[in-house]
Amino acid sequence: MVSTLPQRESTPWVTSQRPARSANLDPFKPHAFFLEEERADSGRIAATATILLTNRECPWRCLMCDLWKNTLTHTVAPGAIPNQIDFAVSRLDVWPEQVKLYNSGSFFDVAAIPLTDYPAIAQRVAFARHVIVESHPRLVGEKALRLRDLLEGSLEVAIGLETVHPDVLPRLNKKFSLSDFSKAAEYLRTAGIAVRAFILVNPPFLDEEDGIAWAVKSAEFAFDRGAAVVSLIPTRSGNGAMDRLRESGEFVPPRLSNLEQAQEQALSLRRGRVFADTWDLARLSQCRSCLEKRRQRLHIVNLTQQPQVRMECPDCGGV
Repeated sequence: MVSTLPQRESTPWVTSQRPARSANLDPFKPHAFFLEEERADSGRIAATATILLTNRECPWRCLMCDLWKNTLTHTVAPGAIPNQIDFAVSRLDVWPEQVKLYNSGSFFDVAAIPLTDYPAIAQRVAFARHVIVESHPRLVGEKALRLRDLLEGSLEVAIGLETVHPDVLPRLNKKFSLSDFSKAAEYLRTAGIAVRAFILVNPPFLDEEDGIAWAVKSAEFAFDRGAAVVSLIPTRSGNGAMDRLRESGEFVPPRLSNLEQAQEQALSLRRGRVFADTWDLARLSQCRSCLEKRRQRLHIVNLTQQPQVRMECPDCGGV
């Protein structure tokens, strides 16, 4: 495919395509939180709280990202992030074993999460055996060690690797190399911090078949660098830039079967846990007959890490 984007410095184009940012975000409340189940490293099915923190937008402007919609244009005040965690935890039905503190960017970005809040944040999640945060690989460093030392439980850092395709990764405007990922992963593992990799299924500039194949290659790369978990994320439109690429034929949105195939093939590597992101699966399928059953199947695979027979749908053929 031939891109309408320049190879470098595509930030102005990406931001110029954006729809409106969410209004009325409260810097003292998370913009979302929920409980889920996740298979832990021990094999236990751990109750997991995911808290989507409200904070300043990430300094990078990734081509496919829509997380900026629920971010602020300014740094939150000291104490705001601990208050957001209090708000969410006080409304949960159980004390979760794991907590994901996802902030639509990088936890170690001081413009997003004030460094002075680290002790209070650690105190708020002291009940958790395991805490997961997210970061751009170029921000992985001493602040990760500081957070690790404050936590009662263990720490894991999730990094958006996205793809190892040599032509596609530079065009995602993430501004890091595979070497940057490798160095960050090694730094974390040496420090006793687990690594998780987010990987796109069907990123832009690839056709459907290559989108699956490169997701599996990317999973293998992440496992080779010591990642314990690979999370497969279906690439979605809706952020403006991806909609323009879809219109030009440079982005082929994944179908539900693409996610299923990518997970099956990544699991067959037998290198680590492979989770398929099941959020908003309705966007991947127009078939009401099989959507919920296939969602449940993916959930079972996520929990068991064992392949399950794919259903044959008479209405859509399982696509």
